[in-house]
Amino acid sequence: MKKLTSEELRNKYIEFFKDKGHKQIASASVIPENDPTVLFTTAGMHPLVPYLLGEKHPQGNRLTDFQKCVRTGDIDEVGDNSHCTFFEMLGNWSLGDYFKQEMIPWSYEFLTSEKYLGIDKSQIAVTVFAGNENSPRDTESAKIWEECGIAKEDIYYLPDNWWGPAGTTGPCGPDSEMFIKVKEKCCEACNPSCDCGAFLEIWNDVFMAYNKTADGKFEPLAQRNVDTGMGLERTLCVLNGKKSVYDTDLFEDALKKLEEVTGLTYGSDAGVTKAFRVILDHTRTAVFMIGDQKGIVPSNIDQGYILRRLLRRAIRYARQVNLNDEGLLEIAKTFIQKYENVYPELQQNREKIITEIAKEHQKFSRTLEAGLREFEKVVKKLDGNTIDGTTAFHLFETFGFPIEITQELAKERNLNVDEQGFKDAFAKHQQLSRAGSEQKFACGLADNQEATTNLHTATHLLHAALKKVISPDINQKGSNITAERLRFDFNLPRPCTMEELAEVEQMVNDVIKQNIPVVMQEKSCEQAKQENFIGLFDNKYGETVKTYSIGEFSKEICGGPHAKQTGDLGTFKIVKEQSSGAGVRRIKAILEK
Repeated sequence: MKKLTSEELRNKYIEFFKDKGHKQIASASVIPENDPTVLFTTAGMHPLVPYLLGEKHPQGNRLTDFQKCVRTGDIDEVGDNSHCTFFEMLGNWSLGDYFKQEMIPWSYEFLTSEKYLGIDKSQIAVTVFAGNENSPRDTESAKIWEECGIAKEDIYYLPDNWWGPAGTTGPCGPDSEMFIKVKEKCCEACNPSCDCGAFLEIWNDVFMAYNKTADGKFEPLAQRNVDTGMGLERTLCVLNGKKSVYDTDLFEDALKKLEEVTGLTYGSDAGVTKAFRVILDHTRTAVFMIGDQKGIVPSNIDQGYILRRLLRRAIRYARQVNLNDEGLLEIAKTFIQKYENVYPELQQNREKIITEIAKEHQKFSRTLEAGLREFEKVVKKLDGNTIDGTTAFHLFETFGFPIEITQELAKERNLNVDEQGFKDAFAKHQQLSRAGSEQKFACGLADNQEATTNLHTATHLLHAALKKVISPDINQKGSNITAERLRFDFNLPRPCTMEELAEVEQMVNDVIKQNIPVVMQEKSCEQAKQENFIGLFDNKYGETVKTYSIGEFSKEICGGPHAKQTGDLGTFKIVKEQSSGAGVRRIKAILEK
């Protein structure tokens, strides 16, 4: 197999699928657009949900990209060989076009051709769906793999080869996963589902053939899709014979800088290795969260809470290796430099990234040492092996320790933490409970319900009204929509006045009463820019985009979904206006019928 750099792997993947008639699309934001089910973009398919559900994509029905992703379910595992909170996913999609007969041979070609990855076919194992009461055994995929050249004994039927939906409804279907054999099987019955480490997954082809209905039925989809994903970091490990993602070129420069500023050597002992990996991973993720098109800042709610948790965990481990504020910022700068040609927004937001990391480091460092001393006092006074929830909350409220840091410190001493007691104490102070945050990590396809569609359209009207009433410099900094309400974040260094909010609300309702059609048109980025549509014009691929006009009142680039006319919305009502971070305000609003 070929040894490739991260840049070479990205380029080879994209060029391969361009040669197969795919259009390259830019990576979407790591902050999901109007999806209340997740805090972050967790997979390459996430930004394409509307098109997987049937909307027409302006670039056609064959797409490819590399997508920024964040998954936070395994933060405590970061420090081992493979876990990362930020990662890149290489992907390609068929939106009602090709299916198994094309995708499986293409997968085989990309993996084995000397022009691309050059992996010996004898090193490849694949899995296909074993079948159940909802869908038959996927003998079709197995046959195609065998025809390509994969040995019959290297094709495994497994019951878990089924994708989605993670929610209650939506497209789903069997998948076929590709593995590299990295060592001898542990026993005769060993297969890719075994946890012995003999097989390492690098690619997954999902064949969306069904739609799961609200009553649990699986109906054939009118538009069958293909959705694939190849993890960049993991594939680099395999191709270059590395045991850890931290040994790839993605971390090389930052790792050298970390050794330089600490005077320690990576791999010298287990403690240093784990500390270095946590610092590298969490700092890289923070750089992408803050430097994103919809960049966030540390806070005590939603995405900002996760960012704060990552930075404070990195700062705790930085203290163990004598890495100070300036040292951590040097690591951040190294990551900006490593990725800025691939993701230009990092260079554009460089000052913000550095400023926010420095602020959080200074804020937490002031109380970290005192908090650690307080924790030791708690341990000494402990009667039993469990730290009660009230004490855990005291560490959070007084010393800024997220519950996860207290749990991690406790685990190092074979102690437990009363998490429910912490949640109860947290709830009393009207802050986001950990349980509420965890519910948002379940990935799934968002429903295109009428209520969410109308609220999405209302965000366009709200955005336009804020520009007209308060300042034309106001821009969206984030949004979140459920079936009950909309939440809209925007830049403003002060609170809105009651008079301004009343005028914004009235202006939106006036447009709703006029029952203006919502018109979608496909335009080039340049044309949309010339016609004063609101949107991010940093797309270096010159794509066609979808534009939505509501008369002359609102003109935005957006992926939908939208109401057909404003009269469908009902009465718009602002229920709350508050701070969402430094220089960012948040409006929550509802629609009443």
